[in-house]
Parts: sequence; C-alpha cells; structure tokens
Amino acid sequence: MTNRNHIWKMEGKANASVGSGLLILLFFFLSFSSAAQVAQWRGEMRDGKFGSEKKLLKSWPAEGPELLLKVDNLGKGFSSPIMADNIIYITGLKDTLDYISAVDMEGNILWQRTYGVAWKQSYPDTRTSPTIDGERIYVFSGSGRLSCLNRADGSVIWAVEVDRDYESEWHLWGISESPLVDGDRVICSPGGAKTSVVAFDKMTGKEVWRTEPVGGPRCYISPVIYEYDKFRLILAATGQYLIAIVPETGKVAWSYQYWSSEKWDQSGLIWANTPIFYKDEIFISMGYDYKAVMLKMNNEGTGVTEKFFSDVLDNHHHGVIVHDGYLYGSNWINNGKGNWVCLDWNTGEVKWETTWENKGSIVFSDGMFYLYEEKRGNVGLLLPDPEKFNLVSSFRITDGSGPHWAHPFIRDGKMFLRHGEVLMVFKIQ
Repeated sequence: MTNRNHIWKMEGKANASVGSGLLILLFFFLSFSSAAQVAQWRGEMRDGKFGSEKKLLKSWPAEGPELLLKVDNLGKGFSSPIMADNIIYITGLKDTLDYISAVDMEGNILWQRTYGVAWKQSYPDTRTSPTIDGERIYVFSGSGRLSCLNRADGSVIWAVEVDRDYESEWHLWGISESPLVDGDRVICSPGGAKTSVVAFDKMTGKEVWRTEPVGGPRCYISPVIYEYDKFRLILAATGQYLIAIVPETGKVAWSYQYWSSEKWDQSGLIWANTPIFYKDEIFISMGYDYKAVMLKMNNEGTGVTEKFFSDVLDNHHHGVIVHDGYLYGSNWINNGKGNWVCLDWNTGEVKWETTWENKGSIVFSDGMFYLYEEKRGNVGLLLPDPEKFNLVSSFRITDGSGPHWAHPFIRDGKMFLRHGEVLMVFKIQ
C-alpha cells in the first residue's frame, strides 16, 4: 500500500371491471416505460452504476465467470458494448470508417452499418458508445457526425455534421462523447468559439437550442443530467469549463473554469470523465497529476465553490464512483501506471491507495465493484470497503488487441466486455 502527497480544503362486477381496466392500463404503461428506457454508456444514469441488477454472483471461479459469447470482426475500438432487448450494439473502426453492429445473443451479426468517417489522427479506434432510446440509436463518428439510426436495420433517420457546422475546436483525439438523450432532445458538446453545447430534436435532428460559448475546445466527456432538490441541469464541458445548463432553454446556469493556463500548457484539458455528483456536490477529475476537485453548488443554483482538491484520485479516463460516502477509482501515476484509491467524499481524506495490476475502469452493480484493468486485461470483483482494497475474485481477458480501455456494461445478469475487435459476454448471475 502506498500513499502520495494529498491536499484537501475544505361492490361486485363493476369494481372488477374497473380493476381489470386499471391493470390493462398499468400493463401498457409499464411496457411503454420499459421500451422507452435509455440504454447507455456507464449505466442508467451515466454514473457507473447498473442499479436494476439483482442476485449477481459475489465471487467467481478461478477461471472467471462463464463465457456465454465471443464475437469478433466488429472493428477496433475503445467504446463500450450496449445491450437493449437482448440485442448488443457496438461500434468499431474498419479502415477509415466508424461502424456499428447489432449482435444477437447467439453471436449472429444481424446488421453492420457505417455511420461516418473515423478520427484519422492519434488513436483512431472508435471511442463513442451508442445511446439507445426506444427504437432509435444515437451515435457520434470520430470526425463529429451525429447520427440517428433505426434500431431495426441501422439505416440513417437523420444526421448532422455537428463539428463542421458548429465550428468545433478539436483537441488531440477527436470525439469520445456519447450523446445524451433527455426527453425529446439529444445533447452534444462541440465546444469552440461558436457555441459550447447544442440540443437537437431527437426525432428530426433540427436544432432546439445552443448555448453561448463559454470558451475552450471540445473535450472528451459525455454530458449527464444532474438532479438535486429543485434543480435539474445538464452537466457538460469543454476542455476548459464545466457547464451547468437549463435543459429546456439552453441557458448557462453557471460555469466553472477547471483549466488553468499556469498548470496546463495546452488550450484544453485531456478531460474524459463524466462528472460524479451527490446532492449539491460534484466531483471532477482528469489524471495527469492535475488536481481533482470537489465542487459545491450554491442554494440558488447559480454557481459553485471549491470544497477540496485531491492529487491522489486524479482519475485518467476510467470513471469514478461514489458509494456510501466514499469515492472509488484508479489514479494516474503515468500513462502506463496507476493505483486504486478510496477517498472520503466529504473531506477528501485518502482512506487507501493500493497497487493492483494497473489503473483501469470501474463500474458498480448489486453491491460489488467490477474493475477492468487497462494493460493486461485483468478483471476484478471488489467488495466496497473504505478500510481496505477487498478483492474477492479476478480473471484475465486474453482475446482481442490493444489497450483494455472499454468500460464494462452490465445488463440482465451479464457482463459485456470489449477488447479491441472482440466482444465477450459473461454470465454473472
């Protein structure tokens, strides 16, 4: 166990007929609600938690949980597989194009379609995960094309060249953003001098609103809905600012400048982690020994103040999770190395920092953490414990190629993992 320096601041038939009618209405309501549920990157709320799962295994055999399915020829990528209604949707790079594939639970590729030109420069592998909303899929190409696709066959319903039309300012690695669906809108964050965040009608692709530009290039985070007390806001970002936006109008409620020219020698941060929040507090981090920050929103919802900083839980691009008053995740020591950390949510106190294989992604379901280490592909099952790194089981992924950067996805008692061109599905229930 190691610790680095850290800093923190602070009547009969009639009734029967009515009852039957109500049951029918309830059935249709529940059916509709289920069909309309969004399946997306890092779970229902984009917070790394897959909360609907129950009776998952609390330990695994030495060789790992049962492998149900393995599929290749999907294209290379770091994006997560997303499952809805027993169909898996996964993006990948082939030649210079981004593709999306629909795969059934027998391993059959039902369809495979291109949806835009891939990022052509450093690390071109596909990084955007699809967002599934009802019978539609929303996905970004690596060069900034936002597409709405038909789930049945992958055909294009509409598309917008977001980064071209809104004059996005790119950072080093193009687009990693997974579109956010909120009601009848789909939201994305091109950044640049023209605007920072844009909302489109999810059925037509027509612009609903655009924010004022707050400054900074496109970053790599995916927006999230932030709800607390009477407030409901979109949290999005550019490479310089965290932005809170009124979903109905696009008005910027507040912004926080995360980037500092004195501490970072580029015009935008390499910032990939969707903000994590609890009540009126929001945690942001980006790795590279750059300070992670706990923010506290004021009672009016018009601004935030800095509560504490941490240079221990500077999470790279793997996500962090808040659970029972503690933050869990991995940190950045260098691009090829990192430890695992537990931090007190309220104070920033480091509870533990532990070496286990390497840094990696983390998700949570049914009382356990699932770790996916980035270098050698070790997968771990961790019991939440603020006193120690309590690893219960682990196994290793050996199929596929490249870094293990895709975050796990959990649905229907199954864990979906992706390594390069290979998709794997494990039974964890």
